[in-house]
Amino acid sequence: MAYKITEECIACGSCEAECPVSAISEGDPIFLIDANTCVECEGHYDAPRCVETCPVEACVKA
Repeated sequence: MAYKITEECIACGSCEAECPVSAISEGDPIFLIDANTCVECEGHYDAPRCVETCPVEACVKA
């Protein structure tokens, strides 16, 4: 299961730079996670980087 970005997103971009598989892109008005690309950081990090770096907790399980 992938992650998604909720309406709470403030479009700061911190999550985009942290994604190891480039699944996050700038949307209008909030950032988006491509569910087909998201690997929940498995094999890259111990926990999803988007969740850890989001200042408003907008990255959640889809």
